[in-house]
Amino acid sequence: MSDRGQCHFLIPILHILSILLISSSTLTAQRIAILAPDKTVSSISFAEKLESKLAEKLKVIDGALSESAYLSVSPKTPFNLTADESKEIGAVIGCDLFVILRSATQRRSSFQRAEYYESYAPVYLISSRTGRIVFWKLQEFEGAAPEKSEKLLNDSIGQLAAEIADRVRAAIRREIAESDPPAMEEVPDANSPAAKNFRSPIPYRRFKPEYTSQASLYDITATVDIVVDLDASGTITRTEIVRWAGYGLDESVEKTVRQMNWRPATRNGKPLPMRFLLRYNFKKIKRTDTRGSSLEFHL
Repeated sequence: MSDRGQCHFLIPILHILSILLISSSTLTAQRIAILAPDKTVSSISFAEKLESKLAEKLKVIDGALSESAYLSVSPKTPFNLTADESKEIGAVIGCDLFVILRSATQRRSSFQRAEYYESYAPVYLISSRTGRIVFWKLQEFEGAAPEKSEKLLNDSIGQLAAEIADRVRAAIRREIAESDPPAMEEVPDANSPAAKNFRSPIPYRRFKPEYTSQASLYDITATVDIVVDLDASGTITRTEIVRWAGYGLDESVEKTVRQMNWRPATRNGKPLPMRFLLRYNFKKIKRTDTRGSSLEFHL
């Protein structure tokens, strides 16, 4: 093989190696914070154990420093943050991702079985760059006595830390490769010049997302915001959850929105692509109230 041929052969290999080296150094440089906003004894204990396990795999910011920075933001709904609030928290802490969690033990009972105890911990892994949920999991264990269920929960922390580390690496790779969303007009203010002869996008039929059994079991009240990109033919081209809740509610909203058929936005009768936000409010379904969710159009 000629020198020129060898050179052309080596260039792609060197390019691939450089990408791998950059990705590897980026992964090992990630800083993660662990937060337990409710400050209960069980939540703090769980957070400390998780921090110890994660420190074996990632760079974990000191818990006291993380908490001090977090308190400067103090969001009203720490387990139902918007993407912007999440990015602000990540910025003040100085982390690439953060875990937000709580932990508790409660007594359960049912007609099918004797009284028992459940120890649980909802765990949210959030990207500071995008403000999105990278990973959500509900750790839950049952026992005949509280100390038994609590032991099972604590014993699961090692595996949870491994899962979080894997999700961190996957999220970083995905964000490195991700391109910015395309520029698209957003719904104008009602009194602006752009609102003249403008008609908002609207579904031909509205569906309600499911208030999941998991959310109902834990009596979750939350809001989920989703941004929708709709093209001029009324086809959804992109969705993004910009206020998250966990408990399967985010997935429920996205699935429901994508099932709806949409009439596109128009101006002077001409269809046009449009970006808009939908807000779904969830609450526990009561016997006297058949609604599990309600929709607000932010158009």
